Amino acid sequence: MTPDRYKRIARIFDAALKVTPAERVEFLAEACAGDDSLRQEVQLLIASHERSGEFIDTPAYQAAEKLVTSYHPFKAGQMIAHYLIRSQLGEGGMGQVYLAEDTTLKRKVALKVLAPFDHDDREARKRLLREARAAASLDHPNICAIYEVGEQHDGGYIAMQYVEGETLAERLCRQPIPLEEVLQIATQVAAALIAAHEHNVIHRDIKPANLMITSRGDVKVLDFGLAKAVPTSGQPADTTKILLTQPGAIVGTVPYMSPEQLRGDHLDVRTDIFSFGATLYEMLKGKPPFARHSVPETMAAILEHEPEPVMVADFEPIVSKCLAKDRRQRYQTAAELLTDLQDLHHRLGDSGKSERRTELMTKPTPPPHVSLLTDLAARWRIVLFGAIAIFGLALGLYVYATRDHQLPAIDSLAVLPFQNQSGNPNIEYLSDGISEALINSLTELRQLRVIARTTTFRYKGKDIDPLQIGRDLKVRSVLTGSVRQAGDNLAIQVDLVDAATGSELWGHEYERKASDLLSVKQAIAREVSDTLRLRLSGDEQKQLTKRDTTSGESFQFYLQGRYYWNKRTPDSLKKAIEEFQEAIDRDPSFALGYVGLADAYVSQEHYSGMASKETLPRARAAVDRALAIDNSLAEAHTTSAAIYQREWRWAETQDELKRAISLNPNYPTAHHFYAYYLYIRRQFDDAAREISRAHELDPLSPVISENLSMVELLKGNVDSAIEQGEKTIALDPKFADAHYVLAFAYLKRGRAPEATAEFQKAVELSNRAATYLGNLGYCYALTDRRAEALAIAKELEEKFSHDEASGLFVAAVYAGLGDKDKAFTWLNKDFQQHSGQLPTVAWRPLFESLHSDHRYTELVKSMGL
Repeated sequence: MTPDRYKRIARIFDAALKVTPAERVEFLAEACAGDDSLRQEVQLLIASHERSGEFIDTPAYQAAEKLVTSYHPFKAGQMIAHYLIRSQLGEGGMGQVYLAEDTTLKRKVALKVLAPFDHDDREARKRLLREARAAASLDHPNICAIYEVGEQHDGGYIAMQYVEGETLAERLCRQPIPLEEVLQIATQVAAALIAAHEHNVIHRDIKPANLMITSRGDVKVLDFGLAKAVPTSGQPADTTKILLTQPGAIVGTVPYMSPEQLRGDHLDVRTDIFSFGATLYEMLKGKPPFARHSVPETMAAILEHEPEPVMVADFEPIVSKCLAKDRRQRYQTAAELLTDLQDLHHRLGDSGKSERRTELMTKPTPPPHVSLLTDLAARWRIVLFGAIAIFGLALGLYVYATRDHQLPAIDSLAVLPFQNQSGNPNIEYLSDGISEALINSLTELRQLRVIARTTTFRYKGKDIDPLQIGRDLKVRSVLTGSVRQAGDNLAIQVDLVDAATGSELWGHEYERKASDLLSVKQAIAREVSDTLRLRLSGDEQKQLTKRDTTSGESFQFYLQGRYYWNKRTPDSLKKAIEEFQEAIDRDPSFALGYVGLADAYVSQEHYSGMASKETLPRARAAVDRALAIDNSLAEAHTTSAAIYQREWRWAETQDELKRAISLNPNYPTAHHFYAYYLYIRRQFDDAAREISRAHELDPLSPVISENLSMVELLKGNVDSAIEQGEKTIALDPKFADAHYVLAFAYLKRGRAPEATAEFQKAVELSNRAATYLGNLGYCYALTDRRAEALAIAKELEEKFSHDEASGLFVAAVYAGLGDKDKAFTWLNKDFQQHSGQLPTVAWRPLFESLHSDHRYTELVKSMGL
C-alpha cells in the first residue's frame, strides 16, 4: 500500500468519526468513490474503535496513525511567515502546534498549522478561520489570546498566546485536587465562558485537556477550534455555521459532549455549561461522569443515564444542574453558574479544605435498615448535639454583640474606573473623575494599599471579573461603580467586592444632583474604610475630607481639569488650565485645584514645546499657593520638586521629593519623579530602585514601565532594556515614549532598521512632537541618511522659533551628524533661556558623543551638575 493510500485512509477515517452513524454509509460511499477495499479498510478501523474505544493493530492503521499524529511538516529553525519554529508542543483540533518565536515582536507564541492532508479541505480551512475569528474577538484573562491568523504557501496558521503550565487533564493525572482549588479553577472557567457567550461564541469542547493552569494558578481556556458564532436574539440561525462537515455532524470530545451535541441539534450556550459540568464532575470524582468502555456506550450514557453522585454535598446541586439532560433545566447562562460558585466559595470559607473533601468522598452510605435501638440512640444524639449547637450559637451571638468585631481587615484595594452608562461622552469626566478622586483620597490611608490610577484605568471599558483583578493586581478587594445621568440627576452605583471570594462586601446606589458629587465621593470613602474595618486615627479620618473643596461646583471643574490633563496633548493642556482656574475661582482655598493648575503648566514644555520661562513662574505661583493652604499634600510637594528640577535647583528638588515620599510612601509619582531626578545626577542604581518601587505601586503604568526600560539602558543592560521595552509596547502600543526608548536599545545592539522603525512610530504617534523628531533626526544621522536628518533639523528650528521645541532636540540631530559646533550652539540657546529640558543632556543617549568635549563639561557645571 502506497503512502498516498495510507494518507487517504487516514483522512476518510478521521472525517467518518465526525458524522452520525446514520449518515456514515452514505458518507463512505461518496468518500471512497466506489473503491470497496478502501471502504472496507476504513469500516474495519471504525468498527474496532466503536467496540473498545481503541484501534486494532492493522498495517493500514499503523501507517494512517503515523501520518495523522506523527507527521511534522516543520522542524526547529524553519520559518512560517515571521515565526521561527522552536519545537513541537502537540496536536490541536485542526493541526500541529509548535512553540515559535515572533521575530518581529520578540515574544514566544504557540503556532497552530494545518496538517498537510487538510490543505485541500475547504471545510477544514473554514474551521481554521472560524477558530481565529471566534477566539480573536475575545479579550479576557482566562481565554488564550489569538495574535494573528494568516496563510503561507498552501497552508494556514494561527499565532496564539503561549501559556506555560500544565493542562487540567495532566493535573488530574497526578493527584486529587483540593476543594478550594476546584472552586478557583471552576470560577475562572465560568468567567471565561461569560466573556465568550457575551460575544455570541460558544466553545463546544470544554474539557480538562483544553484548560491550561499556570504556575500562579491562573486558568486559560485553550483551543477555540470547535467554537462557533451563535446568532444574537432576533437573528435567524445560520445552519452552515452550526455544522462543520455534513448535516448532522458531531463535533467535540465524546465524554464531555451534551445530549443535544450528540443528536446533532441546534446548539446554544447551554452546551458549554453541560461540558463544564462534566469537567467539574471529573475534578471532584476523578473520572468523567459518563465514561464507559466504548464510544457507543458512553454516548448512550450521556443520552439516557444519570451519573453517580459526586459525594461532595456542597457541589452536588451545581453539578446536577449543569448536567441536566434537558437544557431547559440547566443553568441558562454562565453568569448564573458563576453566581452559585461564588456563593459556594463564600459559604465554604475555610471549611473547603482537602481534608473535608476526603471525608465527604469516602463516607460510607448507611445500610437501608437499622435496629430500633440504634435509631432511637441516633435521635437522642441529634437532640443533644442540637442543644449544644443552639447554646454555642447563642454564646457566639452574645460575644459578637458585646465586643468589637475582630474579622481581619482587608489591607489592599483596586478602584476600577466607573462605567459611564449614560452613553453621553460629555459626562465621561464624572465617571473617570470620581474613580480618580477616590483613589487619591484612599491612598492617604497608610494601612491600605491602593492601586494607582494609571494601572486600574488600563481596565477601562473591559468586563473584568473582580476575582481576576485580585489575582492580577494582588489585592484583597475591588471597588466597581457606574454613573448614569438623567437631566440634572446622577445615579451612582458602587459595589465593594472581596477579591478572594467574589462576595459583595458592600454596595449602595446614590441618587443625587451633579452638584452633590463631592458629598457622594466622601460618603463612599467613609463606607469603604468602615467596611474594610480600617482603624483610622482622628487625623486619618480628617484626611479623607481635608483635601477636598467646600464647593461641589469647584469639585466638578477640578474633575474636568484632571480629565483633560490626563490626555497630555497641547490642546488638552490648555483646556485643563481653564478648568483648574474655574475650580479655584469658585473655591480659592482648594489646594488640589492649585496643584492641578501647576501640573498643567509644568507639562507644557514637554508636550507643547513652550519655553519654561513662560510656564514655570506660573506653575511655581500655583504650587506655592497649594502648599500655603495645605503643607501635607504629597502631590503638592511632588509637583514643587518637578518645578525645582526644571529651575536647576537640585538640593530643593531632592528635599521636596523626600518630603513627598515621607508624607505618602505609596504615591507612585513621587518615586517616579525621584528616579527621573537621579537620572540627571547619573545615579542609575538608585534610580533603578525608585522606579522599581513606582512600578510595584503602579504596575500597568506605561510611563513607569518605559522608565524601567530606560534605566536598564542607562546601566548598560541593553538586552534587559529591549525586553522591558517590548513589554511596555505590548501594554500600550500607542505610547510614543515606549517606542523611542526601545529604538535607542536597538541602536545600541546594532539593529538599525528596527531602531529606525521604532523612532518613526514614535513620531507618528506624537503627531511630530519635537521630542520625538529630535530622536528620529539623530537616528537618520547615525544611519547615513544625512539629507533626511538635515530636513528634520530645519523643521525643529522652525518649531523653536514658534516656542514649539527646545534647542535640545535640534542639538541632538547635529550631534548625530557630528557637527559639534552647531550642537553646542543650540544647547547654549537653551542655556540662555534656562530651559527645563536642558539638564536631561546629562543622561540622554543622544549626547554621548559630546561628553569628551570640554564645552560639555562646562555646560554641565554651569547647571550645577
